Amino acid sequence: MQRWRGLEDIPEDWGRSVVTIGSYDGVHRGHQVIIGRTVERARELGLPAVVVTFDPHPSEVVRPGSHPPLLAPHHRRAELMAGLGVDAVLVLPFTEEFSRLSPAEFVVKVLVDRLHARTVVEGPNFRFGHRAAGTVETLAELGRTYDYDVRVVDLFVRGAAGGGEPFSSTLTRRLVAEGDVAGAAEVLGRPHRVEGVVVRGAQRGRELGYPTANVETLPHTAVPADGVYAGWLVVAGESMPAAVSVGTNPQFDGTERTVEAYAIDRVDLELYGLHVAVDFLAYIRGQEKFATLDGLLERMAEDVRVAKGLLG
Repeated sequence: MQRWRGLEDIPEDWGRSVVTIGSYDGVHRGHQVIIGRTVERARELGLPAVVVTFDPHPSEVVRPGSHPPLLAPHHRRAELMAGLGVDAVLVLPFTEEFSRLSPAEFVVKVLVDRLHARTVVEGPNFRFGHRAAGTVETLAELGRTYDYDVRVVDLFVRGAAGGGEPFSSTLTRRLVAEGDVAGAAEVLGRPHRVEGVVVRGAQRGRELGYPTANVETLPHTAVPADGVYAGWLVVAGESMPAAVSVGTNPQFDGTERTVEAYAIDRVDLELYGLHVAVDFLAYIRGQEKFATLDGLLERMAEDVRVAKGLLG
């Protein structure tokens, strides 16, 4: 799969393509419907399927300070899209100047002049251009001028998560923030993942017999609510069953919020400086401060036992 950063990265000889546009944070099951239909249409026409997305999130430029917690960094989104059959991902730097493009200017600059769109596939709530003035109807009207057609796909998948709300990135962020990682996994179609580099912490876990990877998460990461979880620590493609703690470590009067993963029964790992991922499967309990260190150790042993059972 090709990855482009900005319009100038698109090959000069790029031909016609089938395109979908959106933030696609998380590439959740609703997104997967639209992207899947884009790939399907591309295969029908014998053309490449292209996803256009933005960095930073448009809200950060339009309303500074409002950047939402991110469900997946761009490299992870690209991996997921490649798995769905996408041929190219274009990440457009979203600047103040770019945000002022009218819907027609956006279409000409991106879809017509550079991607030579044959078909554009979007959800019914798609908005684009300055002040989000463009709709799917606008997109279709412009398509009659610039020789592309528009396919509108219902992305509103539903399930038990969120009490039956339509699946969305907003719902997923809320579930993650509440610690409902099982609900988030239903929306995403896979466990919610947090990534970052392993840094040195206080090393108390090692002293207590449970050495943890202290993961310095990427900026704007959607981190689950404070508590203990069952999940997997993913290192160089290997997924290891793990008990994961999120929070400030109240037992030792900590103040800094951290994500720490103990790879169950693995005391031989040297992970400092490595980029790792943590996949969250299930919530076990909230954070607690125990009366004694022995009480903490007993509960940690129980957490590991419960995590083992949940992870099979």
